[in-house]
Amino acid sequence: MIDYASAGKADAPSGTARELAERLGGVRPPARGVPIDEVLGAPEARGANVAGTQVHSIRLPSFVVSTEVVFAAEGERLSIRDDAGETPTPYVAGTLLAIRAVRGRIGLIRGLDQLLG
Repeated sequence: MIDYASAGKADAPSGTARELAERLGGVRPPARGVPIDEVLGAPEARGANVAGTQVHSIRLPSFVVSTEVVFAAEGERLSIRDDAGETPTPYVAGTLLAIRAVRGRIGLIRGLDQLLG
């Protein structure tokens, strides 16, 4: 997984990337050709291990927030990527949904998908 965000974002990986990695880890751990601790080179280049998923965080100017997940099997790859664009405006609808849904809720609710429907 690759977690992109602006150069000023303080957390790495982002909460969104961490949540997604934890959910993916609950589905099935990734198959590895070489165990992570046996990969040659700088340990920092391996990304953070979040629930078995390697998450690489990139913080650069011109990014708002983007998340890319790459699934691979022999001879094929599937990449799924979400880009917010130039502003965080796409996140406003989710924030408003959460604010409106908080009344009558008790306890911690993780994920907007739990508030839909």
